[in-house]
Amino acid sequence: MKEQLIKTAENALLMLKDRGAELAQSVVSFSETREFNVDGGEFSLLRTLFDKSIVLRAIKEGKRGSTSANRFDEASLKAACDACMEAASSAETDPAWDLAPAINNGSFEMGCEVDLDLFFERLKELMADIKARYPKIIMEQLIASHEKTISVYRNSKGAAFEKENGEYGLSLMFSGHEGEKSSSFFGTGVTTTDLSRPLIELGSIAKDLADVEKQIETENIEGKFVGTLILTPAAAQDLVGTALSNFAGDTSLLEGTSIWKDKLGQSVASESLTIRIDPFDERIVGGQRFTGEGFPAEGYTMIEKGVLQSFMTSLYVANKTGLPRAKNSSSNMIIEAGDKSLDEIIAETEKGIIVARFSGGAPSVNGDFSGVAKNCFLVENGKIGPALSETMISGNLAEMLKNILAISSELVCDGMSVMPYMAFSGITISGK
Repeated sequence: MKEQLIKTAENALLMLKDRGAELAQSVVSFSETREFNVDGGEFSLLRTLFDKSIVLRAIKEGKRGSTSANRFDEASLKAACDACMEAASSAETDPAWDLAPAINNGSFEMGCEVDLDLFFERLKELMADIKARYPKIIMEQLIASHEKTISVYRNSKGAAFEKENGEYGLSLMFSGHEGEKSSSFFGTGVTTTDLSRPLIELGSIAKDLADVEKQIETENIEGKFVGTLILTPAAAQDLVGTALSNFAGDTSLLEGTSIWKDKLGQSVASESLTIRIDPFDERIVGGQRFTGEGFPAEGYTMIEKGVLQSFMTSLYVANKTGLPRAKNSSSNMIIEAGDKSLDEIIAETEKGIIVARFSGGAPSVNGDFSGVAKNCFLVENGKIGPALSETMISGNLAEMLKNILAISSELVCDGMSVMPYMAFSGITISGK
């Protein structure tokens, strides 16, 4: 199969160059997915899915076009190349468009082959564990899969990569029920290549199930106060990721609205915060090995002890702004552990909330945000109190990163990120 994909990618490049492309790239992929579904607590589906795709880009006279297709026969390739060149001809001229040169080409084999019998046994074990340990939980839906993907990259500057990867994925959606009362829905998941342990032990699955059971009965917060926000690892990834995108991502840097645009080498966060974007970390499953522009991927430190070391810039935005290009384009965020346990962080909290899920609109340019905290608990006088009904929180993302009270020594690894619990001061918390 890989040889066929290589031939398809190289043929597509030739076709684009024959049609006048000065620079061109093709990315050809094939995947085979074995999937189990659980609905309403019962196994409902086993299926095998096949998917193939080709994504083409062409640059001519500073104009870039792109297209995609899911057929590899010659007629379909010709039609896709025609569409790609037509898109380029109608685009605006922009000399910042470019592709990577051949630097360190490579072929990568990663992950695991499928063991369908063992996977099914582990899934049955997971459902039995949930029923025994968390009897108030109803599994609304569980999607469990093994995906084997082969990807081939080629561009006209000589960059060439192949990657084969196999991995298991779990996505759970569940809620707690007791009589006519129920919690809100909650989702969690993991990516792994290792079935040697019970699935309930992976990521934050067990903790999330236990917390949702406790959220069947909730109370309202009375009034408004400024207190401590403790984020679970998943919620921390969401809010910190939003902050990084808002201040260090392509759009804000290109538009010149980023409040960090002149902050490279300067402090933008608490000294306790170090963030790496590293698809090569041993805890990351199937991490990126080449970027969408044809560069070999490398891990990099984005913030080190509070100091901004890198932006999340693509080649295009780097060319437009003169800023350095990020060394990968993945979302494999790793935040270094702190020196306090979650229990210690809670014990030091006078008044605040623990939040596992946040729903809100896009933050403003300067980082102001507001929204609804869900799946949360009150913390008062160093102790966890009742589960809370949906609660409003507001603050400023840039100030949050400066006002980190603590980062937990515990880390949650879900295969895609490595995240701690994080506590922030100065958050406005109010009942609905």
